Amino acid sequence: MTETATDDRRVPAAVADGAGVESRIDDGDTDATDGLEYEVVTTPALVIGAGAAGARVAISLAEAGLEPLVIGKRDHGDAHTTWAAGGVNAALGSLDPEDDWTIHAADTLTEGHHLNDPEAVELVAEHMPDRIRELDAWGTPFDRTDDGRINQRYFGAQSYRRTCFVGDRTGEAMLETLIETARELEIPHRENAMITRLLSDGERVSGAVGFDMETGGGLLFRSDHVVLAAGGFSAVYDRHSSRDEENNGDAQALALEAGARLLDCEFVQFHPTGMVGDRYGEEWDGRLVTEAVRGEGGRFYNAEDERFMERYSPDQMELDARDVVARAIAREVREGRGTDNGGVYLDITHRDAEYVRDRLPSMVERFESLGVDITEEPMEIAPTAHYTMGGVDIDFQTGETGVDGLYAVGESVAGVHGANRLGGNSLAETVAIGKLVGEHVADAVANDDRDPEVSDDQRALAEREFAALEALAAADGDVTPQELLEDLGDLLWEHAGILRDEAGLREGLAKLAALRERTADLRVDGDLTSRSFEYAVDLSVSLTVAELLLRAALERTESRGAHYRADHDDEESDWRVNLVLSVEEGELALRRRDVGEPSKPVQEALKEGYELDYHHLE
Repeated sequence: MTETATDDRRVPAAVADGAGVESRIDDGDTDATDGLEYEVVTTPALVIGAGAAGARVAISLAEAGLEPLVIGKRDHGDAHTTWAAGGVNAALGSLDPEDDWTIHAADTLTEGHHLNDPEAVELVAEHMPDRIRELDAWGTPFDRTDDGRINQRYFGAQSYRRTCFVGDRTGEAMLETLIETARELEIPHRENAMITRLLSDGERVSGAVGFDMETGGGLLFRSDHVVLAAGGFSAVYDRHSSRDEENNGDAQALALEAGARLLDCEFVQFHPTGMVGDRYGEEWDGRLVTEAVRGEGGRFYNAEDERFMERYSPDQMELDARDVVARAIAREVREGRGTDNGGVYLDITHRDAEYVRDRLPSMVERFESLGVDITEEPMEIAPTAHYTMGGVDIDFQTGETGVDGLYAVGESVAGVHGANRLGGNSLAETVAIGKLVGEHVADAVANDDRDPEVSDDQRALAEREFAALEALAAADGDVTPQELLEDLGDLLWEHAGILRDEAGLREGLAKLAALRERTADLRVDGDLTSRSFEYAVDLSVSLTVAELLLRAALERTESRGAHYRADHDDEESDWRVNLVLSVEEGELALRRRDVGEPSKPVQEALKEGYELDYHHLE
C-alpha cells in the first residue's frame, strides 16, 4: 500500500487510561516511591479490557497452555459488551439459505463505503458461522426457530436475515458465556484497575502502569505481550449510548503514546435510536434503543404523524444504513417536524403484543419502568453517538500494531467497519478476530516471556507515572474534570456531530484549545479512589481523541458514511483512502493510505448487488 503525507501538527499531550480484573503478583511485591506504594504483577500476556474481545483473546491464550491476565475498569462481567443488545451477525442461512459469507462481506463493505480493510472483513464474515456454533456449544442461549435452528432477524442494510440473537440481550448473553468459559479455564482476572500508560520506548512494549481504583495503590504490570481491548471513544460526545466512564478513548490514546498508528478517527457512528432525555429523564438521555426494534418491524413517525423514511429511503425504509437513518431524523427535527423534545417516534404497536414481549423483553421492561407500554404507544427517540469505526491500525491476522509486543482488538481498532458499521458486526468482530489474535499471541510468547523480570528502567518509568498521578490527584484549582468533560461533549456534538462543515470544525478546534487551557485550573475532589480523579484521567484521554477526531474530520473534504460534510456533500473517488495518524518527532502526522481490494468471490457478490427487501416485514 502507498502512503502520502498530507499534514503534520503537534500531537496533544495525554495521560492515557485503560481497563481491569485478579492475577499473580510477582513474589507478592509491594514497592514504593517517595509517595505512592505499588504492586508489581508479572504475566506472559496482559489483556487490557474485559469485554467480549478481551475475553476471547484470553480464552485462546489459555487453550494454548498460557495463563494470561485480564484486567478491567469495572467489576468482572460489567463490560460495555452487555450494552450490545440486538444481535450478532453470521451467515448461517437458518431462514435464508441463499445467504453466505461472501454476501455478508459484501454487505459490510457496502455499508462501510469501501473504506474497510477487505482482509479484516473477510476474516470476520468467513469465521463467524463457526464462532456462533462455538458460542452455542459453550452455552449461549440463542433464540431458536420452530425446528430448532438458531433463529435470525433482519438488521439494517443486511441483504438477508443474518443476525443471531438472544431476545434483546445478545451482548450480555455472549459475555456471560465467555466469562463462564474463562472461569472454567481458570484465567486470572483483576477488577477495578485503570491503566494510564504503557511501558514503551516507541518500538517495543514491556508492560503497563496504572492504579487500583479501590485502594488507590499503584500497579506495575510487567509483560512482553500486551493486548489492548478497551473499546472506542463515542463517550466523548454529549449524547452517547455508553456509560459516562467508558469508551473515552483509553485504547487509542495509550496506543498512540506508545508509538502505534491510528486510523480513520473521523468516523463516529450515530445510532438513530437513542432515548430522549427531556422525555425520559437525564439519566436516560442517549441510552440505546436496540436496532432489534426496527429489525422486528418498528416504524418511524414524525410529529406530524408522517412515516418520513418514505422520503429518504422508500425501498429500505427504517432498515437503511444507520448513517442514512440518523441524518434523516436529524433533518426532520431541524426542519421543524420533530417532537417538542427534539426527537421522533419509533412505533412497534402494529405488532402483536405477545410477539413484542417475546422478542424485545428488555425494551418492554425498560419502558414499563418509565410508565410507557411500547406494545400500545410509541417510544420517543433521537440519534446518539454509539460506536467509533476509527482506532488502532493493526494486522488482522495477528493483531500486531507495529510496536513489538503490542496488539489490539475489538472496538479499539479500525478496519472492519470502514466509514460506517453494519449493525450486528461489532459483536462478530470481537469473537472472530479475538480468537485469531489470541492464537497469534500464544505462538509469539517465548519461554523467557512467561515470567519476565522487571528492570530498573521499567521501575523508573513506572515511578515517574505514579508521581504524575499523585500530582494530578492533588490539583486544587477551581474547575472540575466533570465540568470540562461536559463542555467537551457539547463542543463535539455541536462541531463534529451528524452534520459537519469546515467552519464548524475549525471553531471546534479553537474551542478545544481554550478548553485545554482551562485544565491548568483543574480541581480534583478526592484521592486516587475518587470518581473525580477517574474523571480527571478520562479528561486527558478524551482531549487527545477529540483533537484527533476534529483534525481528521477537517482533513476529509468529502461525505462518506458516518462522516457528513455539508460543505462537501458528495462522496469523492479520490478520497477512497484511509487517514493514518501517528506521532513523528513530537508532531501529529496525518497521511493518506490506499485501501486494498476484496477477493474475487467477494467482488462477485458485490457485482450481484444483493440488497435488503424491507417489505418482507410488511
